[in-house]
Amino acid sequence: QVQLVESGGGSVQAGGSLTLSCAASGSIFSINTMGWYRQAPGKQRELVAVISSGGMTNYAASVKGRFTISRDNAKNTVSLQMKSLKPEDTAVYYCSHRGGPYNYWGQGTQVTVSS
Repeated sequence: QVQLVESGGGSVQAGGSLTLSCAASGSIFSINTMGWYRQAPGKQRELVAVISSGGMTNYAASVKGRFTISRDNAKNTVSLQMKSLKPEDTAVYYCSHRGGPYNYWGQGTQVTVSS
C-alpha cells in the first residue's frame, strides 16, 4: 500500500498562482511515476502532469507553459507549481502514484479560480 497526502489547494483569482504538494509513504516502488490529475464537476478525471522517477515529464496541452511538475525522490514528494491560473483550472486535484501493477490516489484537494 502507498499513502498519498496532498496539500496546497485553495482559492485564487485568475492570473494567480498556487503550488500543490504530495507526499508518498508506504510500499513505494523505486521505479514509479507520480503526478497530478484533476476532475471538474460533471467531467471525467483528466491528466494534468506526471513525472517519472527518472525525471521524464508529460503535461496536458492545456497547462503546458503554465504548470511545472517536480519531484524529490529522496523524500518521495511531488509538487505542481501552477501559474497564470484560469477559471477553467477549477477542479479537485488528485495526486497519483503508479508503480509496478499498482496505482494509488490521494484524497484530492480543491483548487478554485475565480474570474
